Amino acid sequence: MNRRLLLAAGAAASSALALVGCASQRIETYAAQTPVLDLQQYFNGTLDAYGIFTDRSGAVVKRFTVVMQCNWQGDAGVLDEDFTYSDGSVQKRIWHLTKLADGRFSGRADDVVGEALGESRGNAFHWAYTLSLPVNDKVYDVQFDDWMYLMTDKVMLNKASMRKFGVHLGEVTLSFAKR
Repeated sequence: MNRRLLLAAGAAASSALALVGCASQRIETYAAQTPVLDLQQYFNGTLDAYGIFTDRSGAVVKRFTVVMQCNWQGDAGVLDEDFTYSDGSVQKRIWHLTKLADGRFSGRADDVVGEALGESRGNAFHWAYTLSLPVNDKVYDVQFDDWMYLMTDKVMLNKASMRKFGVHLGEVTLSFAKR
């Protein structure tokens, strides 16, 4: 009896894992999508971004705008971001990106724990990283699963899911507009 119960539990766990694996996006899905995103070309010059942070229930917790000054020297890029939040607070983040082989990129910023790793295919860019987020008087390391989709040569949409210890905390949604 216990053996059957263990086998049934194992089969259920395997099925659940298979469903989770099917649910996640794959960058290859976007390989044939246009317009093709050239990260070095799009993130070059001045961009404006408009975003919201929603909690796990979908309620908008914070709105913000970002002005980005971006430039590349060969395979090295700098994205200098100035955030202004709806509560009047401001923040700066400077990304240092490196173009790697096969549409892959790495990135670092002062509030990124370790290295961000990403990949571009077709009109999409996906990267994952851990960000140290200040909340009240504490700082939390939060994992980001970040997807960007080029809509036109001037507009890109961005949706990032945030997790801590595997628990979904909320999402960040942004629209980028290239000047």
